[in-house]
Amino acid sequence: MISFEEAYKIVLQQAKPIGSERVPMMDSLNRILAEDIFSDMDMPPFDKSAVDGFACRSEDFGKEQEFVFLEMIETIPAGKVAEKQVDSGQCSKIMTGAMIPSGADCVVMVEETSVGPEGKIRLPAGKKARNICYTGEDIRKGDKVLPNGTLIRPQHIPVLASVGAINPLVSERVRIGIFSTGDELVEPGSKPAQSQIRNSNAWQILAQVTEAGCIPDYHGIAGDSKESLELKLKTAMDRNHGVILTGGVSMGDFDFVPEVFTKCGIDILFKSIAIQPGRPTVFGQKENKFVFGLPGNPVSSFVLFELLVRPFLQKIMGYDQPSSYIRLPMASDYLRKRSTRKSLIPVKIINSEIVPLEYHGSAHINAFTKADGIVALEIGETRLNKGDLLYVRQI
Repeated sequence: MISFEEAYKIVLQQAKPIGSERVPMMDSLNRILAEDIFSDMDMPPFDKSAVDGFACRSEDFGKEQEFVFLEMIETIPAGKVAEKQVDSGQCSKIMTGAMIPSGADCVVMVEETSVGPEGKIRLPAGKKARNICYTGEDIRKGDKVLPNGTLIRPQHIPVLASVGAINPLVSERVRIGIFSTGDELVEPGSKPAQSQIRNSNAWQILAQVTEAGCIPDYHGIAGDSKESLELKLKTAMDRNHGVILTGGVSMGDFDFVPEVFTKCGIDILFKSIAIQPGRPTVFGQKENKFVFGLPGNPVSSFVLFELLVRPFLQKIMGYDQPSSYIRLPMASDYLRKRSTRKSLIPVKIINSEIVPLEYHGSAHINAFTKADGIVALEIGETRLNKGDLLYVRQI
């Protein structure tokens, strides 16, 4: 049995990047960028008006009188180039985003103006705000706008669009074969007979794999025999980058996973972690393919996926960012009896404090429907005190 920290290190050391591909911009959403993106132009590409108003010369406002009257010489809509230069005593009506005409160096908001005598525009005298977005003030041509390894979210799409990166290079999506083991399992659409339970683990993993940006490939349920397990494993490995299975990894008479892994030529790198829940977790590799054998209890498989499998998948897709942790105080004391393994407990965040949830052990997946995160008690640690500052792994 190895520590969780050692298991985590082993897993990430084996996380080798997969290939990349160019995809249409909208298909890149939730994918990992596999190249740096540079701007092919200044942004803004020209001096443009930040407001609807009148493009003027600031020197015309250095008067002692209360108002200034200017001749309006043209209207400039967005997308059109001004036809006339603004000279002293003149102004051009201009729309937000339109190019500033030659001669003008400020824009007076339309709300501050009115029509005066002889159709001239009346504007208050005095120093004026520029109200101009200047060429390249946001981005200069050649600037890196998105780095390699970015997880593309909706806010990144307009950046790609603005620099013409309509077919970005992204990491391939990892294809993962998924199945559960156990004669006691039936699929969710079936009514369990006596001594049977519904297969929730595989569907949980399918959801987590999909959320992680990977492609799930479901292979159903393997029975409690070496032959059934071996057939499922070989088929899933042939069709995918890797496999995640649940159950059959402990020390029971029908827990054949480690033995079948070895028979299939998989190099087992560890098969027991000093963590609670999740101790009987197996990780192995065969050539360039990976296999995770997660425990059959739903909390164990959920937590180990979040803390161990998800970082592995992110890294092989080129996303090597730390998981999201926040540091908050405990709202109350928390005690546990055994401390031989690192313990992970579900918590809720209320009024910026950590509140441990009622939790009955590794089969109590319902506790996680209310959880905002997970906190850890290290080996040998039996107590958390009210006010202790802890890191919460958000989920």
